[in-house]
Amino acid sequence: MDTSAVKGYLNDLHDRITAAAEGIDGGIFRRDPWTRPEGGGGESRVLSEGTVFERAGVSFSHVFGDKMPPSASSLRPEIAGAPFEAMGLSLVFHPRNPHAPTTHCNVRFLVASPSSGPAQWWFGGGFDLTPYYPYDEDVLHWHRTARDACQPFGSGTYQRYKEWCDRYFFLPHRNETRGVGGLFFDDLNQGGFERSFAFTRSVGDHFLPAYMPILERRKNQAYGERERGFQLYRRGRYVEFNLVYDRGTLFGLQSRGRTESILMSMPPLARWDYDWHPEPGSAEARLYEDFLRPRAYLDELGHRGTPQWSSS
Repeated sequence: MDTSAVKGYLNDLHDRITAAAEGIDGGIFRRDPWTRPEGGGGESRVLSEGTVFERAGVSFSHVFGDKMPPSASSLRPEIAGAPFEAMGLSLVFHPRNPHAPTTHCNVRFLVASPSSGPAQWWFGGGFDLTPYYPYDEDVLHWHRTARDACQPFGSGTYQRYKEWCDRYFFLPHRNETRGVGGLFFDDLNQGGFERSFAFTRSVGDHFLPAYMPILERRKNQAYGERERGFQLYRRGRYVEFNLVYDRGTLFGLQSRGRTESILMSMPPLARWDYDWHPEPGSAEARLYEDFLRPRAYLDELGHRGTPQWSSS
C-alpha cells in the first residue's frame, strides 16, 4: 500500500482537470488552500460566472481523524470509531448552457486503522452525467468511454459498476435517476492494492475524454427562457440528492470537513416549482420518459461514431 503514490496521482489529476476547464472556459479558477484543525487539509478550486461554466469546482482533500464517520463505517462495524486517513478528488461542473449537461466525478482512497487487527483500505469513485436536454449521441459517447475505462479489468466490470451507478444516483422520493449514470464503485480492494489503484486511475483518466466532447458540442447551442427555466428546475433534483443521499457529502460534513468545499458542488441557482409536469410530446417530457431510469444505453442507442478528444 503506497499512499504517497495515490496522493501524487490525485494532485496530478487535479491539475489536469483544472487546466482543461480553464482552457475551454477562458476563466481562471480561484485557488483556495485550506487546513483542517483535526488534521490534514486540501485545496478547493472554484470558477464562477465563466463564459462556459456558471460554476465549476475541483477539490482535492487529504484529511486525518481519530474516529471514522458513521457514513463510512455503517457497512463496516469492525472499523467504527477507528482512526482514519482519507484523500480524494471531487469535481462538479455546472455549465451555463442548458443543452450542456452537469457532470460529477470523484476518486478517493480511505484507510482505517482499528486498534485490533490490520489496517483496512479501499478505493471508491466514479463519474456520472446529468443532462437537462439529453442527446442520444452524447449519452452513447459517455457510456462508451466509461466502458473503455473498465475494459482492461474484465468483461463484466463496466456492467457491474454501471448498474451500481444507476442504483446509487437514484432519488427514491422522486422515483427517478439523477441523470443517465456512468460508473460508481466503492469498497474496492479486491485483487490487491496495485490492481485496485490501476482501476481507480483508469476511471479518473477517462473523465475528460468522456465529458469534454459533449461540452464542446453543446456550449454554444442556442437556448431561451424556457430551456433556462427547465435547467434551474432540474438542478433542484441535484440539490435534493446531494443533501439527502450522497455519502460523500455526508462523510465530509460528519468528518468536520470544510463546509465551503463540501457544498461547492451545489449549483449557484436552482428552483422548485409546485407540482410541475412537462408538456406531453415536448423535449422536457422525453427526458422524463426516456432517460430518468436505468437503461442499457450501449445496446439501445445503437452503434454510432463519436468524435475524439485529447488533452494535448
